[in-house]
Amino acid sequence: MDERATRARRRTGAYRRVAERSNAGDAAGQVLELTVGNPAHGGSCVARHGELVVFVRHALPGEEVRARVTEGKVGDRFWRADAIEVLVASPDRVAPACEYAGPGGCGGCDWQHADLAAQRRIKAQVLAEQLHRLAGLDVECEVEALPGAADGSGWRTRVRFAVDAAGRAGLRRHRSHEVVPIAGCFIAHPDVAATGVLRSRWTQTAEVQVTVAGSGERAVVVRAAENPRGVRAQPSAEPLPDPETTVLGYWPPGVSAAERVVETVLGRSYAVPAGGFWQVHPQAAQTLVEAVRAVLDPHPGDVLLDLYSGVGLFAGALASAVAPGGEVHAVESDAAAVAAARDNLLGIAGVSVVADRVDRALADGLPVASLVVLDPPRSGAGREVVEAVAARGPRRIAYVACDPATLARDLRIFADCGYRLTSLRAFDLFPHTHHLEALAGLEPA
Repeated sequence: MDERATRARRRTGAYRRVAERSNAGDAAGQVLELTVGNPAHGGSCVARHGELVVFVRHALPGEEVRARVTEGKVGDRFWRADAIEVLVASPDRVAPACEYAGPGGCGGCDWQHADLAAQRRIKAQVLAEQLHRLAGLDVECEVEALPGAADGSGWRTRVRFAVDAAGRAGLRRHRSHEVVPIAGCFIAHPDVAATGVLRSRWTQTAEVQVTVAGSGERAVVVRAAENPRGVRAQPSAEPLPDPETTVLGYWPPGVSAAERVVETVLGRSYAVPAGGFWQVHPQAAQTLVEAVRAVLDPHPGDVLLDLYSGVGLFAGALASAVAPGGEVHAVESDAAAVAAARDNLLGIAGVSVVADRVDRALADGLPVASLVVLDPPRSGAGREVVEAVAARGPRRIAYVACDPATLARDLRIFADCGYRLTSLRAFDLFPHTHHLEALAGLEPA
């Protein structure tokens, strides 16, 4: 019997012995010897321990590792584990650049132990697998790199730090509320650390969000902790952040519409709520605008629906392409984003901002449109929205997605409604994490 077969036999026997000891025992802490298979959605790889599936973090396809179980009970369909020792390494493996990456550390980066090219291949494989499994599509996928540091560092311009009981800012462990205090973040923009947030001790504080805008503005938004009586106290930091940084109080209920930073894309400026949504990679917004424009190919007189429009990025960038005679209807439900969008799009002929949920706005009579761009949250658009979009019969749809699984689900619904996938691009907007951004182009079948 060769060595690999011997190891497999030992693993199967070990699993059977564990199963015999208990039908509901906690498996956390057990150390397993595993042969690692394909990557899985979410930043892990799939391995098998006997008949049991194990999702292993900090491993790479083809490796043999010793992994400590982090979640799972005997009788579960799958366990989760962390690779704590690499027995046979992948040629794609590198040493993580960040001291907080790795088993038991910060949960923010999933793939720092793989070189950047391998990371993009893994993301492409995950995207292709989700499209095949959930949408029945066999598509060649490539994840495109964006301009930035050669080592994939320094791109994250918006970071939300948790605060531990000692008042130290940090990031949470993977699938945990436990805070890992940090002195710096490898993927954060250098100006995030320059705010002084990580050097401060925060009192009465639950979270601290740092925003570094393309304009050079730096803003800190603080969420206060509740004391045992449920009374929200005024948060503070000692020492205070850098004097050039604006501290904007705390949320919820949320930053006001006046508390904004400025971003510029293709010559147009956008005011963005400091605690609100904007793409975190400095090159992301321009990259997506140019890609969406190429998919839609807008012409004068077109009617465009910009769904989940945020502060009006796509509406502002595409309005001139449908003029003269065209219309753009931007739909957003977040109050602060709507207020910013109305300011950002003020004075552009043919542009309107609808303050409502997308599903309700579509049901309440948004006009028939020749073009649609939708950029939903991670949960995707869903059946009701997809069917309402398709019912309007647009000639082209651009679907921007940050989650491969929900994108695949919605593409299947679009197919059921008579729309076919005509193009697919994916972008590595989030190096060292498992996240990617995809852009699907659709046309009537």
